[in-house]
Amino acid sequence: MAIANFAQQTVPDGGTYVPPVADYAFLLGEAFGTDVVARATDGALSAADAGDALEAAGEFAAEVFAPLDRVGDQQGAQLVDGNVRMPDGFTAAYKSFAAAGWVSASVAEDAGGDGLPGSVTAALSEFWNASNAAFALCPALSHGAIRAIQANASEELRAAYLPKLVSGEWTGTMNLTEPQAGSDLGAVRTMARDNGDGSWAVSGQKIFITWGDHDVADNIVHLVLARTEGAPEGHRGLSLFVVPKFTLDASGAPGERNSVVTVGLEHKLGIHASPTCVLQFEDATGYLVGELNQGLMGMFVMMNEARVGIGVQGLGVADRAYQRALSYAHTRVQGAVLGLPDGTPIAGHPDVRRLLLSMSSRISAMRAFSVLVGDVHDRAEADGTGALAELFVPILKSWLTEQAVHISSDAVQVHGGMGFIEETGAAQHFRDARIMPIYEGTTAIQSNDLVGRKVLRDSGQTLGQVFAMIREQTAALTATGDALAARVAERTERAVGAAERATQALLGFASTPRDAYAVSVPFQELLATLVGGWMHATIATAVLGHGERTDDDARRLAEADFYSAHHLAQVHALAETVAAGEIGE
Repeated sequence: MAIANFAQQTVPDGGTYVPPVADYAFLLGEAFGTDVVARATDGALSAADAGDALEAAGEFAAEVFAPLDRVGDQQGAQLVDGNVRMPDGFTAAYKSFAAAGWVSASVAEDAGGDGLPGSVTAALSEFWNASNAAFALCPALSHGAIRAIQANASEELRAAYLPKLVSGEWTGTMNLTEPQAGSDLGAVRTMARDNGDGSWAVSGQKIFITWGDHDVADNIVHLVLARTEGAPEGHRGLSLFVVPKFTLDASGAPGERNSVVTVGLEHKLGIHASPTCVLQFEDATGYLVGELNQGLMGMFVMMNEARVGIGVQGLGVADRAYQRALSYAHTRVQGAVLGLPDGTPIAGHPDVRRLLLSMSSRISAMRAFSVLVGDVHDRAEADGTGALAELFVPILKSWLTEQAVHISSDAVQVHGGMGFIEETGAAQHFRDARIMPIYEGTTAIQSNDLVGRKVLRDSGQTLGQVFAMIREQTAALTATGDALAARVAERTERAVGAAERATQALLGFASTPRDAYAVSVPFQELLATLVGGWMHATIATAVLGHGERTDDDARRLAEADFYSAHHLAQVHALAETVAAGEIGE
């Protein structure tokens, strides 16, 4: 294969972001055998319509967000006299983002947004995160707050806060974690006292609050988990409250500053421009969202939204790291390249080629899966596929975020020693990616959820449906009669068999749960790797089913062949690990 065909897309400059609009056009309109946008919207929108929106979003991401990525990393958010000041250009960029309607685009129609389907919002999310992961966290948190308020709050609260959140004029946060309460939310100590006038006085300290304070919007709407007087201990005693940075005056506009103080900013490994705040609430005025002692249920609406969003954030950072490595590999000349002329860039070295194709094959699989998950969630209620949608969430979140770390590390490797130097930009993506497998529930938490709530609880029935879907896809791929297709299908079939054996071994641990949970992460990795093979079988079937092939089609087939040989093979080793259960004391 010619070196030029290694590229997922041509990148003229390592510092330039090129949004994968063409890949999304293929995924939304062709890869899954139908126009998934039209199917999700009953024909109100099509993949072509979505393509127009993605073209515009891609331009915004590349021209407005991407140039600020390095600026934000170098300057970081700063705490000045108790207020957070964002890096140069961030406030103007956010106001342009909101004014262009990009916040409301991904919000459901019943909350006042444009109601774009999940398959399309996955693409938008990738663009924002690839161009500027720290910036993208701000609207992502707002979307979660909107979902929670719309689903649980009174009509009065929805009327007061939703319009400004949906327009992007205000932003939202989620306040869960405390110094003694990380993953164990039952240990939350923040208290809310009834003021007797419909409001509550909220007091306590919250840490790790993403975009907890900033100067890009007029108000910040904090959603805060707190305990009320006399409430039960543990998770069952938590309630959810809206606590705005500025309380609202009689006209509904921001009025007096609430008693919410930013007492510190965390000094982090990466995403420096995302202000991670320590917030102190001192009898701050708040309003109950939903029922007393049902706060965790209300917050879970935000958390599920955030888990999918953080997964796609991992995809975005992975692709940005890959693009930078790809550009460097095609311009850097170093050493004689085996079998190729003098002056051939390092992209021609066999192992650099392997690294690039390994990266792009994983990214393409992850991107296809994010579209599939968005589409399944869109159709879950109408098609009765809610269990499938729920099964996919922990796989997507853990797989895409773990791969972001691996792929950004590979990008540093492609750069060689220059990758370890900050000026090349490769190191930033590696640093930014490292938090993602921790955000919104660590990989182990996702994997325990997958094993305990999604596999053991229904004795693997939903997972069995997935295996059947993969086999149906490999049969369609085999039916194309193509030699490459036969290789990919055969490897995928064998991987499904290994996954089924691993699942049976896991189900056999039902009476010894420590064995099951000791291998939950390898089991999740096994399923994610298999899903990647499924996505490549899907893509290859679509490519082989249409007429004249493009350079993108040639790249897609090469990725499918590579992934099935280099990555799908790992399923067999992971199956042995799962079958072993817990080893040692």
